[in-house]
Formats: sequence, C-alpha cells, structure tokens
Amino acid sequence: HYFGRKMDASDFEWVMWFTTFRNHILFALSGHVIFAKICSMVSPKNRSLIYMLYGSLAVLITMGWTYITLILSHCIILYSVALVKRKWLCFVAGLTSLATFKMEPFNTWQEGFVTGSFDLQDVLFYGGCGFSIMRCMSFALENCEKKDGNYSFIDLIKYNFYLPFFFFGPVMTFDRFHEQVSPVLRESNNFRTLEMWNITIHALVHLGAILVVDVFFHFLYILTIPSDLKLLKQLSDWSLAGLAYSNLVYDWVKSAVMFGVINTVSRLDHLDPPQPPKCITMLYVFAETHFDRGINDWLCKYVYDYIGENHDAIFKELLATICTFSVTTLWLGPCELVYIWSFFNCFGLNFELWVAKFFSLPPFSTIERNLMSEAMSRRIRGLFNAVNFWQIILYNVLALNSLGFAQLVTKRLLLKGFPLSTLSVLFVTYCGVQLIKERERRQSVLKTQDVFKCE
Repeated sequence: HYFGRKMDASDFEWVMWFTTFRNHILFALSGHVIFAKICSMVSPKNRSLIYMLYGSLAVLITMGWTYITLILSHCIILYSVALVKRKWLCFVAGLTSLATFKMEPFNTWQEGFVTGSFDLQDVLFYGGCGFSIMRCMSFALENCEKKDGNYSFIDLIKYNFYLPFFFFGPVMTFDRFHEQVSPVLRESNNFRTLEMWNITIHALVHLGAILVVDVFFHFLYILTIPSDLKLLKQLSDWSLAGLAYSNLVYDWVKSAVMFGVINTVSRLDHLDPPQPPKCITMLYVFAETHFDRGINDWLCKYVYDYIGENHDAIFKELLATICTFSVTTLWLGPCELVYIWSFFNCFGLNFELWVAKFFSLPPFSTIERNLMSEAMSRRIRGLFNAVNFWQIILYNVLALNSLGFAQLVTKRLLLKGFPLSTLSVLFVTYCGVQLIKERERRQSVLKTQDVFKCE
C-alpha cells in the first residue's frame, strides 16, 4: 500500500520480479557478481568456466538434480546433431525439442521429473528450458558455420549455464557470447572509471524506473481496467485509445527494466548484452517492432534475414515472415490468441513491403522524385506511418491484454467513433510521427557529419 492505495497486481512478471521474489532474485544475481568477480580476478583466463560453475550450482540448488539432468540431456542431443553440420537438421532437432516444452502431453511429462513444489517453480522450469533450447540451437547453427573442426561440448555448457541469462534471458547468440568471454580481455573491456560510471548510471536509472512504475501501479490501474468490459464500454473513445497505448508503453517499460537489470550484471562481467527494445512511442514500422531484442536478434540472424536476404523480393519476404512467426508461435506457446497475434503481425510486416513496392512504381516514384521536396515526401509518408502505428498497437494489445479489449478498441476507433474520433486520434499520431521522423533525420545528419570528420 502506498498512501492507502492498493497496487495493481495484474502483471505476474512485475509482481514476481519486484515484490514476491525480489529478494531471491537479488540474492542470486548478487552472489553471481561477488563470486564471479573474486574468482575472475584470481584467474581471469578461466572466468567463463567460473561463470558456468556458479550458474550450474545455482540451478542445481534451486531446481534439483533431475532438472539439470533434463537440461543436459537436451544439450547432449542438440550437440550431437550440431556435429553433423546440417542447418536443416539442427532446426528440426531444435524446434522438436522446443515443442516438447510447449505442447501437451510432452511438457507435463517432462515437468513431472522435477520434484518439489514452490511458487516460482513453473516459471523457472519453462523459462530455463525454453531459453536453453534457443541457446542450443544458436550453438548448433554457429557450429555449422565453423569451417575448421567443431566447438566443444564444454563451450556449449559455458554458454548455456551463464546464470544471469539462464532463466529469464535475454538470448545472446553463441558467436557473440563466445567471443566476449574469451580468456584474453580486450583493452576496451578493461574497467576504466568512465565505464564503471556508465554502468552505475544505468543501474540508478533502472532503479528509478522501478520505483516510478511501482508508484504508478497504485494510482493508474491500466492493466486491471481492460479486464472489465462493462467499465470499458462506458469510457470515451479517447480514453480507450489512451488505455491501449498505455498498455504497450508499460510492456516496453517492463521489458526494458527487467532486461536492464540483467544487462547491468552482465556488463560487470565484460559482456555486451542485447540492448533493451526500442520504445513503442518511436515505432511506426512493423520491421522494428519487438519487446525482446535478444529473441528478435536470434530470429533475424537465423530465420528472417537468412531467408529474406535483402527483404526486397515479395515472395522471399513472405516466406521469411511466415517462417519467423511460425518459430515465434512455437516459442510463445501455440494457442488461439498467439495464432491471431502471429497472423496479424505477419500480415502487417508483408503489407508494409507491398505498399512500398506499389508506390515505388511509376507514376508515383516519378512524382516523388521530380515534384516533391524531401520534407513533403516525409509528410506524406507520415500519413501512412500514423495508420501503421495504430495497427501495431491494435495487433499487439490483443496479446498483452485480451482479444475482447482489442476488438472493443478497434470498433470504437474505426466504426462508432468515425469520423471525429478516428481522424482526431490519427491527427495527433501523425504529429507525433513527424516529430520522431524529424529527430531521426537530425540524428542521421549528425552521424554523416561525424563520418566526414573522421575521414
């Protein structure tokens, strides 16, 4: 209770991280920092092995020997497949292993091996297993690219049992992790005063964000209100639009804070982890929409960019997006809501390319090139981006909240609220998109100037 007000406890992840199991998580991460730092100072050449030993011991104490045996069995299977050096076989084996943790009856059967019962067991079980399979697949695919010989099994275990990433992610691809935990530390990774200062600032920013969100949860019930459809029907169109937007902003803040806490710990270990996701307010294209940059980087590297290549060909892009969202659906856990979410986001990503291709044809391309200034072209593109922005919100709010809430917002903004509410919301969004595009243009100009100065 803050000031006599109850907290909105609808988000299980936030409550788990910063209320119920806050002390347990802090204890485990603090232990990693202290133990790893002392041991790596004594033997810096063996720091990756020390991280693995501490992580394995923590998982063993937390979940038991049957759980760690289950994880190791999947690691052994996928390592054996990696030795064949066939990418398609690595994908088949990896996705099959992932499916055993996402689909009945295999997930219940494997969960039965883990004895004991505590409140966080289900979350740790499925989190650790899911991320382990994704890491094993990354290892296997990178081993296929290795021309001389194979990576060792101990390399896979070091990679998988790095504690800060083990249960909750983010996923760092094997090539990046292997390079950054190499025995020889680059001079740029030495802890200078400025680097430690930057890490401290990031930690304080995340602490401040946690406190602000925690206080807001006692006054703004943005997660609980969407579950009450009777109340939602009494709200104005603007209130519903703001509520949908706030839900996505909160989910971005949650992802940025939770991954930020883990990233701060990993940066103390000389790693450069995946950055927090891009703020939802800054998004107006589907290609940049994600809430977990680690999984997004994994999907782009091994599926989306691999199949789609330069993303100019319509059919290649369609195949790349279908494969990407098929893997994403399996990762999230197949169910009706995930199917709907995947379909609409897959459609949105392809629709962007179709529209871009259509307007790149004459006479549109000729008119833009000869008759329009750069500013006018940017304004017209902003109209499409404003519509795209609300597509991103509506397609993703159904996964974050409920299908009923997404349907209600869509009906009110597109049907009942047309034309006044629809056009006014789009106008405000258009102004916001223009501000973002102008900011991006200025940043691009500054980067270009810096390049010329360096040359």
